[in-house]
Amino acid sequence: MTASKNIHWHTATIARDDREKMNAHKSSILWFTGLSGSGKSTLAHAVEDRLYELGCRTYVLDGDNIRHGLCKDLGFSDEDRTENIRRIGEVSRLFTDSGVMALTAFISPFRSDRDAVRELVGEGDFLEVYVKCDLEVCEERDVKGLYKKARAGEIPEFTGINSPYEEPLNPEIVVDTGAQSIEESVAQVIKVLTERKILPAD
Repeated sequence: MTASKNIHWHTATIARDDREKMNAHKSSILWFTGLSGSGKSTLAHAVEDRLYELGCRTYVLDGDNIRHGLCKDLGFSDEDRTENIRRIGEVSRLFTDSGVMALTAFISPFRSDRDAVRELVGEGDFLEVYVKCDLEVCEERDVKGLYKKARAGEIPEFTGINSPYEEPLNPEIVVDTGAQSIEESVAQVIKVLTERKILPAD
């Protein structure tokens, strides 16, 4: 599909800075990445709960939910995974422009895809949160029964089993959900947001 040449970006009269001033916090993207079962969605929603308590405007983009709508035409080939993350990156950028803190919970297994989103949104707007958890622990949890199916050959191209996961090299935050409680993990994320002045200091 060839992009139309007859489209132009419309600049709004209300800018991102205006929205951030009204919200009393910066907008940003918190990109939670990790293996299936590592606790990405659980942590993203727990962080959002805490941010909501602090009066922040937020929205969680969850992997399964996105594949019900925006990306329901995509499979799990390497190419489709890349396109899935590209779309999420574009949506996340719109959220930051609206003054909202976007929290994304996607395996996003390839570094190049995550780096592409980082480059798309600009310096300081993208915080990679590596939700670190040993494969063995993820398999023990196996809330959705996906690892069992993957081991049985019922799910091809499953990350961590027969498709690679490329760990972040320099993430802004590393949360070890195999060793930390959810409360400790949330506090760690909030601390970084405050240190980076995305959240106002108490």
